[in-house]
Amino acid sequence: MKRILLTTSIIALSFWVQAQRVKLLSGDPKPIQNETKINVLFTYENMSVGRFDKEAEYIASKKEEYNKKESGRGDKWEKSWVSDRKARFEPAFTDLFEKNTPFAIGNYPDSKYTMVINTSRTEPGYNIYISKKNAEIDLEVKIMETDSKKVICEYSVKRSPGRTFGGYDYDTGQRIEESYAAAGKHFGKDLKKDLK
Repeated sequence: MKRILLTTSIIALSFWVQAQRVKLLSGDPKPIQNETKINVLFTYENMSVGRFDKEAEYIASKKEEYNKKESGRGDKWEKSWVSDRKARFEPAFTDLFEKNTPFAIGNYPDSKYTMVINTSRTEPGYNIYISKKNAEIDLEVKIMETDSKKVICEYSVKRSPGRTFGGYDYDTGQRIEESYAAAGKHFGKDLKKDLK
């Protein structure tokens, strides 16, 4: 029985890792290899959310749904949807990226290079006890010279999964936070490989 559980866990983990794809689209990151700090900007331009092509449509729909169930709940949810970016998602990405690369990323406007991380798609997923769907995000990453804005390389990170082992991820923010953590880890590892 233990062997079956271990084998199942390994297969599930390998599927989880393989589902995410990091791809160098253009350029070469090697110019940054001697840097220690990189300025970072997180953006959410033209982001689709779930079945909605535009984030504003998703927010309006969820806000209305929650406010119908309980007055003010939708307004509170909307604030959390936006504030979670700075409070949870971006720190989760940064933490795992820094653990897997030689770089510190953050608000370093004097750095020679800037990394722009745009979230182009968010799948919030759901967990309603009897059924669940994992969160996912797609990122577009550009590394550019801070002063000239010349792009030296571009990456895509597709289908970065967000879930917690054990299945207790009932909070949307928690699932999406895990997506950013996974993206930071795997993008960091791929970037480090490309610098060799």
